[in-house]
Amino acid sequence: MEILREIGEFLSTGRGLDVVRALILLVIGLVIASMMGRGTHRVALKYSDVQRAMLARRIVYYLIIVLTLISVLNELGFSLTVLLGAAGVLSVAVGFASQTSASNLISGLFLIAEKPFVLGDIIKVGNTTGEVLSIDLLSVKLRTFDNLFVRVPNQTLMQAEIVNMSRFPIRRVDMQIGVAYKEDLNRAREVLLQAAADNPLSLEDPAPLIIFMGFGDSSLNLQLSVWALRANFLELRNSIAIDVKNALDAAGIEIPYPHLSLYTGEATKPFPVKITDENSSTG
Repeated sequence: MEILREIGEFLSTGRGLDVVRALILLVIGLVIASMMGRGTHRVALKYSDVQRAMLARRIVYYLIIVLTLISVLNELGFSLTVLLGAAGVLSVAVGFASQTSASNLISGLFLIAEKPFVLGDIIKVGNTTGEVLSIDLLSVKLRTFDNLFVRVPNQTLMQAEIVNMSRFPIRRVDMQIGVAYKEDLNRAREVLLQAAADNPLSLEDPAPLIIFMGFGDSSLNLQLSVWALRANFLELRNSIAIDVKNALDAAGIEIPYPHLSLYTGEATKPFPVKITDENSSTG
């Protein structure tokens, strides 16, 4: 009861009324910031993409929050001139201490304007590949395929090579295949193209193609290139390997394994090879 009485006496004073008004103003400001942020997001979605709508929402939300805090401090008796002076000194100190953040901020603005990727795209940055979760002013958040969260600073993105795997609706699967030197290349080509045509995920346009890659140490090297819809890329990449192996086996075309031949001249006979029993003992 003593505590309640002291609270009542404090609230009855002018200082107590200022605190109450400041709290009410803070609550109202938070509610308005939340409502205005959501409203801005809905309106921005009609005229822009998801990322820019999220950015507009955050700008409106934090702007109202800053104005609310200034009003609350002013209600509590803090001089606005003093606050601005302190903010100026603080901004100078922060500016010297956060040059990296400023660089990330500028890089973030360039990324938003250039739009090399959008939310939901699959990108590769260095050795990291993942889905874009958010594009913020300081960093980009990714979710990798093994469900890890990765934060990439915007400055790093501006300086690195970015591979966007979701920009175009179709992708190409390239499969390296080696056939024995004794095989007929025309027949091998027909078998491979037929295997690609029989796969239901393979697109007819662009059509599959065979590229001769060169004479290898143990095989004639070919590349089978097959196009698929972006959503079917991984499934085609797995299924086409099975189809090619089965088709070559059915046609009797050999896929050689690497081997090494020792050769010391045209007139030299092959080296004799003798297999001995490791358990046998010599007398």
